[in-house]
This record gives sequence, structure tokens and C-alpha cells, in this order.
Amino acid sequence: MTSIDELYAFYQQHPAVQTDTRKLKPNDIFFALKGPNFNGNAYAEAALQAGAALAVIDEEVYYTQPEKMMLVKDALHTLQELALWHRRQLNIPILAITGTNGKTTTKELVSTVLASTYKTVATVGNLNNHIGVPLTLLSIPAGTQIAVIEMGANHQHEIEAYCRIALPTHGIITNIGKAHLEGFGSEEGVRKAKGELYDYLREHDGTVFLCNQYPYLLDMSKGIMEVITYGEKDADFTGRPLAESAFLGVQVTSDEEVGTLQTRLTGAYNFPNVMAAVAVGLYFNVPPANIKAAIEGYVPSNNRSQVIQQGSNTIIMDAYNANPSSMKAAIENFTGINAPKKVLLLGAMMELGPDSVKEHQALADLLQRTHWHAVVLVGGDFSKIKQPYVYLENAAEAANWLQQQQFTDTYILVKGSRSMGMEKVIS
Repeated sequence: MTSIDELYAFYQQHPAVQTDTRKLKPNDIFFALKGPNFNGNAYAEAALQAGAALAVIDEEVYYTQPEKMMLVKDALHTLQELALWHRRQLNIPILAITGTNGKTTTKELVSTVLASTYKTVATVGNLNNHIGVPLTLLSIPAGTQIAVIEMGANHQHEIEAYCRIALPTHGIITNIGKAHLEGFGSEEGVRKAKGELYDYLREHDGTVFLCNQYPYLLDMSKGIMEVITYGEKDADFTGRPLAESAFLGVQVTSDEEVGTLQTRLTGAYNFPNVMAAVAVGLYFNVPPANIKAAIEGYVPSNNRSQVIQQGSNTIIMDAYNANPSSMKAAIENFTGINAPKKVLLLGAMMELGPDSVKEHQALADLLQRTHWHAVVLVGGDFSKIKQPYVYLENAAEAANWLQQQQFTDTYILVKGSRSMGMEKVIS
């Protein structure tokens, strides 16, 4: 086996790919990938002993079983080539989703809506990088009718590279904000990088769905063959957020059959994510009743926009990730909640480069515009700013602080970058 077409013929007989021996199942194809702290080639024999049908490796010293191993120049590149080869056999819509905030929630909502009517495959979790995108493509079986691929990035040309593998026909950029500034350099750098999805769709006569509440998306989408808009007004699909409880309600005004949606998401900042799912569903002729049932039945997980009841306290857990724009949205939403006592436990934001201290200070300044029952700032560059609140080193200290307070009838917002582990505050 020496070529990609031969490998693809083998993949058709064994259509399951794995890069982690701990998750390997019999007859999977194992790709020996490398990283800063691991070398998958060293696990190739173990993969075969565990039942792998083939091990694709890229270091000759590990080429010990030629009948069950494929030696290539670069195992990652071969994985991506195989994914592209498979993608070219699929005559289905591929919807790519990227953006600064909300891309995983949007992906989950959109794929849930589409799956109510079509055989749908979507990115699992947030496997949205140079490994996750090809693995998602290779997980698409025969008979699939539509696929939803999430694309993350922290530097230029990543989205462009993913598009060359996934060949999307449709796309969503949720929004552009301040995130990964260390890699992008500036918010304009973020816009350019995320805009690589629009660039690909423009060149290949694709379709975009965009929230017209963000004028920059309308500007970025100029020249694209088909632009479908959603938002509060003057859009193809319209609705308005309803703030009647901790959970977000949405009144869809452009389609009476969809009507009012009572979601299990918190925060008006999720309104565009919900409307994206409505727009995509109606565009692809998903029955309105299916759209309503899918969105209302979706329960967020993985510490994203979760509302958790602990005794008489209501906890808004949004600790999967944080950047200046998502923090600002979460705080502003929390400000609007009508509750007698409101407490914030905020973990530091990461990957902001030279702007990090300034962005943390701006967040503290924003907090001071509103009266809170208590505020705790945790770790990172929160230690370097001027602020009147409680500062603690880590999530464990914040958990101890919260336990000691014995709050009742209190709304509590927990948010922070993934590396801060803020979910430990309530565990």
C-alpha cells in the first residue's frame, strides 16, 4: 500500500480512524501522530496488538510489521489527504462554522435541528482543529445527507487550510471578537483569519448564513453568491429575545409556525446562535415543528451556558472558555437578570498577548459600573490590575471561598478560560 487511493480503498473496508490507542476499537485504522510531548509512532505496535487493521506511521525505525503498517512521509498530512479524498466522494452539503464566540453552541443547535429531519454528522465536542476536522470528515458514513463541521483557529491561514480539506458549501461566522490575540495580533487579525471561510465560499459559489446585527459580517460577505441573514429585524429570518427567566426565550417573528421557543440556554448572547439554527433549518426545509422541538430539547453540556440549581441558588456555569467579548456579554446579561443577590466568580482570560493586562483592567472597570453582592477574580492577569474585589489565586481557593459564604437565594455567574478550571468552583 503506497498511495492515497490504495489507502482509501482500505479505509472503505475499515471506515473508522483513530489517533489515540486508548480509544482504539478492533479494525480501526491507527494514525501515528506526533506532538510536543508524544510520538504516536511509539504506539503503533500496541495499536496493532489491540486489533487495529492498519497503522500509518512516519518513522522508519518503527516500521516493524510491513504487512500491517503503512510508512509515509508525514502521518498527519496523510490523514488530511485521506479526509479530502473521502470528502470528494460525498455529494452533500457541508456547513462550516467558525467565529470568536458561540461556534460550538451554534454547531450543536444547528446539527440538532438538521438531525431532526436528515441523517446528519457533526463535529464531536470541539474537535475543530487540524486533527479534529479530518477526523470528523472521516466519520461521515455512506447515506449521510448533511454534515456540520466546526472550525477553530488561533492564527492566520488555519481556516483556509481546513476549507481546503472540508470543501464547505455553506458557512457561518458567528461573530468576530477579541480572542487568541497572542496568535492573531489584533481584532483585525481575528477578522482576517475567520474571514478565510467567507473567502473560500466566495471563490466556490457557496452560501453563508449571517447575523445582520453585526455590520462587519455584511461587509465581509460582499461578493458571496448567496447570503442568508438572520437577526432581530430587516433579515430573511427574524426573531426577538425574551428575557422572562434565567433561560433564554426566542420569539421567531418571520415564521409563525416556529413561534416561541423556550430554550435551555442562558443569556441573550445566545439569541444569534438560536436564530442561526432556525435560519439553517428553514433554509433546508426542516418542518417548523421539528425546529421547535429540537431547539427546546437541546440541553447544553460541557460547562457552556448551563443553568444549575443548587439548593435555593441558581448558578450560571459558562466556564468552557473566555475572552474579552464573551466576558463582556456574560456580565451584561447577568446585569439584566432580576435577582436579589448576584455573585460573580471570574477566572482570568488567556492567550491575549501584550493586551492581556489592559483587557483584564477593562473588565474590572466594567464590573464597577454595577453593584454586585460579591465579586471574586481568579488568577492570571487579574493579579496585575487595580480593582476593589476579592482576588484569589486559583479555582480551588474560589471553591473554598464560595463554600464558606453559605449563600442562599443567590444568582452566581461562573466564567473563565478553560485552563482556569472554573467548573471546580461548584464541584
